[in-house]
Amino acid sequence: MHLSELNNSISTLPGIGSAKQALFARLNIFTISDLLQFYPRDYEDRTQKSTVAQSMQNQTGKVHTIVQIVGHEWFGYGKMKTLKMIASDGTGIVELVAFNRPFMEKTHSVGQIAALTAKCEIKYGKYQSTSFELEKIADGGELSAFTGIEVPNSKVFPIYPLTEGLTNKILSKTIQAAFKQFSLGLENDLPPQIIEKRHLLSKKEAIRQIHFPKTLSEAIGARNTLVFEELFLFQKTLAERAIAHRGKLPRIEVDTTEDTQKQVSEEEFAKNLSTRQKNLLARLPYKLTPDQMSVIALMNEDIDRNYGFFRKECRREGVGSDGEADKTCETGFERVSVKAMPEPTSPSHSSLPHYSMRTLLQGDVGSGKTLVSFFAALRVIDYGGQVALMAPTELLARQHAENAARQLEAVSVSVAYLTGNIKTKGRDNLLSALKKGDINLVIGTHALFSKNVQYHDLALAIIDEQHRFGVMQRSAILDKGRTSVVATDKYAQPPFREPNLLMMSATPIPQTLALTVFGDLDVRTIHTMPQGRKPVVTYLSKAGNERNAYEAVRKELAAGHQAYFVYPAIDASTSLSTLDEGTSTPLSARSLKSAEEMFTFLQTQVYPNYKCALIHSKIDEETQNQILQDFRENKIQVLVATTVVEVGVDVPNATCMVIEQADRFGLAALHQLRGRVGRGSSQSYCFLIYRSNITENGIARMKALRQTTDGFKIAEEDLRLRGPGEITGTAQSGDLEFKIANLARDEKIMKEARIEAFSCVRTI
Repeated sequence: MHLSELNNSISTLPGIGSAKQALFARLNIFTISDLLQFYPRDYEDRTQKSTVAQSMQNQTGKVHTIVQIVGHEWFGYGKMKTLKMIASDGTGIVELVAFNRPFMEKTHSVGQIAALTAKCEIKYGKYQSTSFELEKIADGGELSAFTGIEVPNSKVFPIYPLTEGLTNKILSKTIQAAFKQFSLGLENDLPPQIIEKRHLLSKKEAIRQIHFPKTLSEAIGARNTLVFEELFLFQKTLAERAIAHRGKLPRIEVDTTEDTQKQVSEEEFAKNLSTRQKNLLARLPYKLTPDQMSVIALMNEDIDRNYGFFRKECRREGVGSDGEADKTCETGFERVSVKAMPEPTSPSHSSLPHYSMRTLLQGDVGSGKTLVSFFAALRVIDYGGQVALMAPTELLARQHAENAARQLEAVSVSVAYLTGNIKTKGRDNLLSALKKGDINLVIGTHALFSKNVQYHDLALAIIDEQHRFGVMQRSAILDKGRTSVVATDKYAQPPFREPNLLMMSATPIPQTLALTVFGDLDVRTIHTMPQGRKPVVTYLSKAGNERNAYEAVRKELAAGHQAYFVYPAIDASTSLSTLDEGTSTPLSARSLKSAEEMFTFLQTQVYPNYKCALIHSKIDEETQNQILQDFRENKIQVLVATTVVEVGVDVPNATCMVIEQADRFGLAALHQLRGRVGRGSSQSYCFLIYRSNITENGIARMKALRQTTDGFKIAEEDLRLRGPGEITGTAQSGDLEFKIANLARDEKIMKEARIEAFSCVRTI
């Protein structure tokens, strides 16, 4: 039996009644499988003797030796009276302070020989310990008679994550009982050839050694086996999912920092574009970067595979043998006669594979991802499909809609904008046109997958700033495509065609995440930036020195440029009762700068000769759009804002970004905000002003931003500081809740497991 199948309740074990069950439930332990897979978080190695003298000399503070109790002392009065035992191992003296343990006066009397394990430190000029264990060996005798024997309990002790009422001793005893009763027929989850090739342990032996290791090396070996197994099974699932959706495996090695994509020449690139793609390329006032062309070409190949059956049938001409009349098929590629498609019940139809594109497009802010997504949209539209582009905010959705209208309507694309704020009459007309197929591209927010939104043939879902959406939200928009294909195509027989998926991220995905949560996707990367861009120069400044940043901005304003000032709160009433990321002090106990108060200060006292404006999420959408339009036209020189400008605002003339109380923002948000400047040919600057009570985590974020503008390095640091779930939007989904593997620590094992898993799937 496999370990995952041991669903017996832990109540079947001796000593586990309802009270103990409730305690184990706090740790999400309900079954024998849960219990045996509740792995130690650390180990305490007591296999080596450590005398008092060695502990002091090596400054480890760890003592594991045989001692004799040579005296008792008491200090304090009344209920605070505390026992202090004086112990000697012949190499030195240690004082054992027994807080709330007066009974030790009798259990460990003067003269007793005992095994001592303690964590010590020098205090009041004495070597002391308040955290210690004593185990009696003899009531008395000469200490020298015991110095040659092995110290009792000289073994490796597992340390588990605990809850109140459960100790390491109870947990270990319960796990031991479960292992003894259920491990006899435990089967391996890894193929035998991989166990042999990788020199791994059997499942039974790995479970034994992870919980009851004789040495630390045994514990490490068991852990490596279980980590490999967990990541192998995870990667195997990703590989099978990729085969099911895409008909092929993604690259085994996903290198997010090197440009490994095949480059294409401009001539070859243009030759393989569809009609609308060619028209858009001809209208661009600049050349695409090599990475943009490479990514577009690769996505075109994937989309073509999605329509492979359709294109094949479109090339067949003439009348069928049954005398059935030809049908006409028109796409953006060609117009030809086509024999009628077989009915859904035909084996020749239902057995044909239909695969979809699954791509994660990453690239730094300003690298041109949106334009690339428009080219992918045109490919699908030229096939007759519809496209939905989903953004996390109305501001960003509106920006995309305006860009799409400006660039795509000229190449015969019908663009619509849909959010929850669209009024009823206009919304009804829009939904009707969407259902009929009159709209080619719809851009919006979460409203795109609302219950009453129906598509004629949603063939491509584009999700911008993918980390701002949860797993279920991504799935919901794809479900709209699955429904529309089945509902509108009389030849559709599930699975007829899965919608294509393009997810975009302006903060590059760390390699460890690219290999795991996105491991079944094609990870495409835009490294090259448009010509003329200069790296943004970043300065750090402690609160109190803001004037230096203000003066630097004044020089840029005098040169005709513009600036952003960003603050963590809208007004003084914004939630002051919680802790923030950058400090350890409640917000109510300190000053939190708000956009509203700072707007007044900046306009009246700092930049009275320049036009300032305020924008935040409480301002209605129409007013927000007007403010941004005025800022683009340089009618406004200083824009005071919250993180509403984090994404979607593109003003090349803006050269300064000032973020006050920057330690309160996450690393990804800071990187995105900095990306609002440096979008033109002029040198741009970012000023991060942090508070004096900044935490170590806050300092790490500031240093990361100061040291590099490389989004890939920042992404790795963000993973280290925040963890994978927060970055990918899977924090509540369970996708990354590994039992023993750690993404930041086990990258090497993960790559090895991926190789074996993909090889295994290929041979099936």
